[in-house]
Amino acid sequence: MSDKPFRFKEFTIAQDQCAMKVGTDGVLLGAWADISGNPFSVLDIGAGTGLIALMLAQRSNAELIDALEIDGPAHGQCVENFENSPWNDRLFCYHASLQEFAEEIEDSYDLIVSNPPFYTENVSSGNKQRDLARATQALSFTDLLDAVAVLLSETGSFHVILPFKEELEFREMAAARRLYPYRMTRVAGTEEKKNDMKRSLLSFAFGAQDLKSDELVIEKERHRYTDRYIELTRDFYLNM
Repeated sequence: MSDKPFRFKEFTIAQDQCAMKVGTDGVLLGAWADISGNPFSVLDIGAGTGLIALMLAQRSNAELIDALEIDGPAHGQCVENFENSPWNDRLFCYHASLQEFAEEIEDSYDLIVSNPPFYTENVSSGNKQRDLARATQALSFTDLLDAVAVLLSETGSFHVILPFKEELEFREMAAARRLYPYRMTRVAGTEEKKNDMKRSLLSFAFGAQDLKSDELVIEKERHRYTDRYIELTRDFYLNM
């Protein structure tokens, strides 16, 4: 994947120090996360380049947008991307583990978002930093949900993107912490494979919820995007 900066309409992401580059998952979550509650405070867990936090800064009027990144080089790059953005007065990135952060922070957040590592298989890419960023050992679903249950305000919302095959287990784990989905979009890559869902976008809140669900197909065919995907991402991608 390229180390070159990725230019969006209103900000640029430097990514040469990050194992996980700008990708479709992050853009999907940043564009899809529910901001209808007009959150005052936002937390991006496992921020990487800071992409999702920057997208939420563009989309919302949140006055406090915090990010959390444990990897040293990625944290430095996230800080750089925040400082070079139009919203640098609203953005801050902490360098700490999620467990440490959850124990030390006394305040809660109105909106929490995470594009968590999800590769449970013991497969190496040859890049130790990238493997750490992708491995659930670095941030397990248990640790993520335990922290969200502590850090999320009682009326707040939590938004996440997962492999479709992990959706059911994650929902069951969330329910054990009183977190229930109220919004869900299952994502397929192409029209040809629209019955082969690859990702699930989920919004959670405390307490029983009415679940609204739908599906999203990204491409009609290679590099020909569906109208819905264009509508979702047009405020960000340069050529949408």
